[in-house]
Amino acid sequence: MSDQPKTPLLDRIGSPADLRGLSVPELGRVADELRAETISAVSVTGGHLGAGLGVVELTVAIHAVFNTPRDKLIWDVGHQCYPHKILTGRRDRIRTLRAAGGLSGFTKRDESEYDPFGAAHSSTSISAGLGFAVARDLGAPGVGDVVCVIGDGSMSAGMAYEAMNNAGHMKERLFVILNDNEMSIAPPVGAMSKYLSRLYTGEPFQDLRAAAKEAVKFLPSPLQHGARRARELVKGMTVGGTLFEELGFSYIGPVDGHDMESLVSVLRVAKARGTGPILIHALTKKGKGYAPAEASDDKYHGVAKFDVVTGTQKKAPSNAPTYTKVFAQSLIREAERDERIVAVTAAMPEGTGLNLFAERFPSRCFDVGIAEQHAVTFCAGMAAAGMKPFCALYSTFLQRGYDQVVHDVAIQKLPVRFAIDRAGLVGADGPTHAGAFDIAFLACLPEIVVMAAADEAELVHMVATAAALDDRPSAFRFPRGEGVGVDMPERGVPLEIGRGRVLIEGQGVAILSFGARLAEVLKAVESLGAKGVHPTVADARFAKPLDRELILRLAKEHAGIITIEEGSIGGFGSQVAHLLAEEGVFDRGLKFRSMVLPDDFIQQDSPEKMYAVAGMNAADIEAKVLGLMDVARVGARRA
Repeated sequence: MSDQPKTPLLDRIGSPADLRGLSVPELGRVADELRAETISAVSVTGGHLGAGLGVVELTVAIHAVFNTPRDKLIWDVGHQCYPHKILTGRRDRIRTLRAAGGLSGFTKRDESEYDPFGAAHSSTSISAGLGFAVARDLGAPGVGDVVCVIGDGSMSAGMAYEAMNNAGHMKERLFVILNDNEMSIAPPVGAMSKYLSRLYTGEPFQDLRAAAKEAVKFLPSPLQHGARRARELVKGMTVGGTLFEELGFSYIGPVDGHDMESLVSVLRVAKARGTGPILIHALTKKGKGYAPAEASDDKYHGVAKFDVVTGTQKKAPSNAPTYTKVFAQSLIREAERDERIVAVTAAMPEGTGLNLFAERFPSRCFDVGIAEQHAVTFCAGMAAAGMKPFCALYSTFLQRGYDQVVHDVAIQKLPVRFAIDRAGLVGADGPTHAGAFDIAFLACLPEIVVMAAADEAELVHMVATAAALDDRPSAFRFPRGEGVGVDMPERGVPLEIGRGRVLIEGQGVAILSFGARLAEVLKAVESLGAKGVHPTVADARFAKPLDRELILRLAKEHAGIITIEEGSIGGFGSQVAHLLAEEGVFDRGLKFRSMVLPDDFIQQDSPEKMYAVAGMNAADIEAKVLGLMDVARVGARRA
């Protein structure tokens, strides 16, 4: 395409092997062209931009020094891997990023031999890398050196420390590159961030610092403060006694992550001399080389399609408020009336809407960093002390804190309120970010209240319900994106626990919806009405506790029941089926079907198309009703 950047040197790179014969200045030019190509590609596809731009030089240097794919390069999270994909034989498909049938937005094992380990959730790289290193030393073929790249935000998660502690103990040869850009998705928080800000140097690898020009005077001014910040720490500590060295790692740094000569020098010497685990601390700039991203690196972490010249993102006009914003505004209104309400998120203040809550109540909003386990138990502690914590997490990230949900919240019946965003299928981020399993893994817990919002107005009421419920844990789930455009209440009204609602009284078949598929149900019913079929439609509202009275009435008055939910097998439909079986309803001939996400991981596409693959759109619901009616008629004739 004529508007694509000119990249004469990058055009010669078919695989990382082509980098290894280039001089350092040539590698620098490859990096410049790679950055331009990344910007151009993401402007067409949308996706994660800032993180990838910050590791362009690092990506080139690693592939130039290490013998990938035999040497394993593992990217933590993976949202910074677009430059890596361009260099590893996928440039011709880079403008299919995150599209149906296209490249994944993360590393993916079945996409390329250069992606030895899939990622999308943070803090996994060191554990996986140590696994590769141990397998190598036990004779696994095709495994050389192992390089893990992990960001300072990801280092706040306990899993990273568990892995480093184990690696230091085992003394395996392993290279961990700490990509310190002082940003994860939001500004990093916590003691680790402050520690990295103070860290300067230690005794090990003094010769490497000289070889890599790591002294402060060699760093450009934007990075010099990142090295100077450590002098206070060094004054009061034993030389070489950094946290990383205490964990058994040799520490090298800080290194200018945008200086190709420094990076190549450090990596070459570390590779030649390293024995046990080594941590290389690289200072980088998120969004490096693209002015709009540098100026607003949090806003350019993930972007829609955008204009390269201006940086303006091409977002579709909004027709209704997003569920996330409705949640945040509703929580603010509840907090204005109740000073015990507090809010907690794990490094996703904007993604969960809690940035708005923090603006209104800065002392009552807590971002704990990428530490979902801690977030849950932190909330449990506040609840035990009489506060009303709302723990706002994406469904897929709540999975990481499940043990804490069980042991620290549910067993103790502590009133932690889980606000579960991104429920159901989420689109371009694909299966790693789908909110598929929370209904199943929460509704099995004794006495928890599990709700799902059918629309944005229902979400307002569910926030109020959770705020009022103070004797047990509760959860309410809602999807990504805009609401359906219903009239909004001025304030939320607590719902009666375990009570659903009937929207349409019909006959023959009852559709019992749990969550945001209700809009598709209503479309299906409209189409069915034109065919003379008029099913009953009910909104369950609660998966735990179930509305027994409503479900048993529907079973008594209809030949068949269909449940539908934006969740996996084992969720709401299974709870309903268990109730009906225990009550002996099936013995009386009731026909039952459950529409759930298939027993598979649905690949990236638009949410609408993903739900079509799942068989859960209006046309699928209509077909399910007609099919069940046919079965009921056959059964009636046989009877």
